[in-house]
Amino acid sequence: MNQANRLSDARVPAEWESLDCVWLAWPHNPNTWPGDKDGATRLSRIPAVFVEIVRSIATTTSVKILADGDAANQARQLIGDIDGVTIVTAKTNDVWVRDYGPTFVQSRSTGKMHAVDWQYNAWGGKYPPWDDDAAAAKTICQSAGIGRAKSKLCVEGGAMEFDGDRRMLTTPMCLLGPTRNPDWTVEQISQEIYRQTGVTEIVWIDGGGLQGDDTDGHIDQLARFIDKQNVVAAVAPKDDPNHQGLKENFLQLELWGESTRPQVTIHPLMIPPARFIDDTRVPESYCNFLRLGPDRILLPSFDPKTDAAAIETVGSITGSITGAITDATIELIDCRELVWGLGALHCCSRDQPASQI
Repeated sequence: MNQANRLSDARVPAEWESLDCVWLAWPHNPNTWPGDKDGATRLSRIPAVFVEIVRSIATTTSVKILADGDAANQARQLIGDIDGVTIVTAKTNDVWVRDYGPTFVQSRSTGKMHAVDWQYNAWGGKYPPWDDDAAAAKTICQSAGIGRAKSKLCVEGGAMEFDGDRRMLTTPMCLLGPTRNPDWTVEQISQEIYRQTGVTEIVWIDGGGLQGDDTDGHIDQLARFIDKQNVVAAVAPKDDPNHQGLKENFLQLELWGESTRPQVTIHPLMIPPARFIDDTRVPESYCNFLRLGPDRILLPSFDPKTDAAAIETVGSITGSITGAITDATIELIDCRELVWGLGALHCCSRDQPASQI
């Protein structure tokens, strides 16, 4: 936990605030969804999932899709004529725009929006090439007509969870170490995050990530703000190999929640039973939901037996401030195919807050 001495004018709007649009990147890379044991690629099944995601989002929120060439043509053909959906011409290497897209930042005094373009190297250099993805933040900023601040810090969007004010949750595995920021100290990283986003309280959760997660432990799989006073945290049954690490995360969050102001209640959100595809466990977590402003939440669906419990847990959370989902609509999106690419709804989307000017 790190406190800055001065208060910044910047803030990252919370995901329960009003949105301008949601950004997606159309799926086209067969390496994201490897072939099954018979060699058949799973990519052919993914565009239908994106059509469902686009149609669901577009009922209330504009959608902008990064796509180029054949991918753009396929997107136009499958999506058809849906109001509020725009194809933005851009090449990408992968679909996980949460991680390579910009972080939108607002001035507290003027309401003006700009975005931070972080360094990006495909989760520590795991999946080259990534040059098109690394250039996508610039394209998004240009399309949105907002300023872009370049940072030298290497960090993915899924590694940062903001409360809309001055607090952020993250994990040290995704920011420290030789594959992202080898020459940075914790203090230097904290100072840069403060300089770019106005965050003064960084909560480092280091119990561990999910089996099968190739991000080194993104926070959006582990813990999410529902509002400033409520956080859901992934937990697992005792017979699950994820149990101990997630339990440690939960206990760390509870200690922090009691000491921070305003205080935060931590709610356990059970992950689904282990599921393996070609002997590889896929990292399924209901924390990877997509919040669509104050009124809607898209929850990933993995297993009917546990989907209902996840809806009940999330839907039962109430808060005393704007942002609690008491009156929000919770909708399921089938992510059983999508997660074979090791991500779900939050990973494949990048919400753009509405300007307050």
